[in-house]
Order: sequence, then structure tokens, then C-alpha cells
Amino acid sequence: MNMMTKLKTEAQFVDQFGRGKRKLRISVTDRCNFKCVYCMPEHPEWMKKHDLLSFEELYQFCDFMVRRGIESIRITGGEPLMRQGVVHFVAQLQDLKKLGLKRISMTTNAHYLKQYAQALKQAGLDDLNISLDSLDTAQFKQLTQKDLAPVLEGIQAAQAVGLPIKINSVLMKGMNDDQILPLARWSVQQKISLRFIEFMPLDGDRKWSTEHVVSEQHILDTLATEFTVTSQANDSAQSSSDPARQYFIDAHPIGIISTITNSFCGSCDRVRLTAQGEFYNCLFAPKGLNLKNEIKALTASVPLRELSLHSTLSNYIWNKEHGFHAIQQRLKNEPSRKISMHMIGG
Repeated sequence: MNMMTKLKTEAQFVDQFGRGKRKLRISVTDRCNFKCVYCMPEHPEWMKKHDLLSFEELYQFCDFMVRRGIESIRITGGEPLMRQGVVHFVAQLQDLKKLGLKRISMTTNAHYLKQYAQALKQAGLDDLNISLDSLDTAQFKQLTQKDLAPVLEGIQAAQAVGLPIKINSVLMKGMNDDQILPLARWSVQQKISLRFIEFMPLDGDRKWSTEHVVSEQHILDTLATEFTVTSQANDSAQSSSDPARQYFIDAHPIGIISTITNSFCGSCDRVRLTAQGEFYNCLFAPKGLNLKNEIKALTASVPLRELSLHSTLSNYIWNKEHGFHAIQQRLKNEPSRKISMHMIGG
């Protein structure tokens, strides 16, 4: 073991259940041009632009985290391609690969991807997750208030430049659960990895109910009407920290993220930062840490501030709960937090 690896291992953030943190999700903006019901409130109150951390400040925080075990950084939003300078930020993050960073990813709705795909590839982006909840043009417009065509064009552009893609589809009962088979057929035809996601209580107006959840079992039963469905239960990916449970439809891989009916929380290795410096140890954490001032201090290279930030994060991350169901049980008689998917990036 070389000295860099040894130092990283000793400094890695670990929670009380022994889960080391290797993945950091950075939301660079809460703004989005889509209005998906599971994510965006009807009347969002955008963060003021002068309240957002600069890309230099975000970079310094990423540097700090990579030196403490983070191996993968995912850039999210809102819609990250709406923030000017995000491509340059991807290029900047390449410098952290010499410190142990392995992957730089992005989650996008692909609306602007046609114009950015080549630049993102050149900047060194390793892969993309693309949200696509329907292939029906009218239904897509109803779900997002935008047109489907630019999204499909963005996907084609990313494929053309050789960016690896995963498609994320959030299913909601009575809204787009009729898209299971069309999306599956399309993913096989396009040779694109597809992941279905159970509707989670992160909707902007907090109207979520279990009645809206399309369960993993229902998805599997629907797929089985047209495909031979087999589990990848013995595959190494299944036992990793990947939130998706892995299957094949015929010979094509497919994933299902079933937070509600079959939680993946037991192996979670993720932490999250919002665009204005709020840090969350869990997607469903009832309370985060406001690190804005501490992150700004990192750019001044004050060693004592690094020690203080490390201590603060260590304590907070250590107290991460076991997962979604544990948090729901503890807070069942308390009001939910006022943060939705568009602020924390999923």
C-alpha cells in the first residue's frame, strides 16, 4: 500500500454501520427547465445566484473530499447544464484523478445535451445518467411541460461521441406505469442501460403516497409478459453499493431501484452537497449541515479550518442512520423536511 492510499484509507469518512463514503454528489444548481411532479414544486423558490457556491469553492470541497476517500463525483442539479461553466468544472475535476478520484459523472434531463455532448466528452466526463420517464410525446409533455424530441436528440448526440449512458425512469401509478414495456423495448433496441426507479417521497409539494408507487415486483411481472426475466443475483454488481438490483430481460441488462419496497440503504456509500453548501449524509436525512462558510474558508488554505471541517463532517457522517425506513419510522409523527429532489439532486 503506497502512502497516498494509506492516508486516504485512514482518513475515509465512515458511518456507525461501517459504510465508508466513496461517492459524492454535487448539485451545482436547483434550477431546471422541466417540472417533473416527483421532483419540482409547482411554484419553486429558486436559490439566488449570488448564494450559490462558486465552481472554485466546489472544486476545493471536492479536493478535500477526494483526499478523504471519495472516488466518484456525480454532478447533478436541478439541471446541471443550465449553469454556465459546468463543462469547465468537469475539466477541472480531472486534476483530482491523481489524488484517487476514479469517475466523474453527470445526471441530466438531456434537453441541452445535443449542444454539450462533444464538449463534455472532451472535458473528460466518464458517464451520464439521463432522466427519461416516457416515450409517449403527449405523456412526456404532461409529465415535464417540455417536448420529448430534444431529449432523444441529446441521447443520440451522447451516443455519437461515445459517452456511456444510463437511462433513469421514475414510475408513478396512473401516470406513466404504462411505459414499462415501451421503455424496455426501446432500451434493448438502442442497446442502452435502463433503470426503473420507484417513486420516492422527495416530490416538491410533498404529496407523495405509497399508493403512487409502482413496486419492483409489479415492474418484474410486467416485464415477464414479454421478456424472459432473470436475476443477476450472483453478479458482483449485485453485492456492491449500486442502488439498482440487477436483472436481465432476455440477454439485456436492466436495473430496478426499489427504495420503498426493497431498500438498498444497507450498502449506501453516498454523501451529498447542495449548490449553496448544505451537506446531507443521506438522501432522506431530516437535517443537513450548512457548510457554506467552511467551504469558502477552504479556498484560503487555512489548515485549522480543514481540521475543523474534517471533525464536523466525521461526526455528522458517523451518525448517518441505517436508511430510509429507519428515518421514516423515527420521524413518523414529525413534519417532513422542506427540501425536494430539485435541490439535492437525487
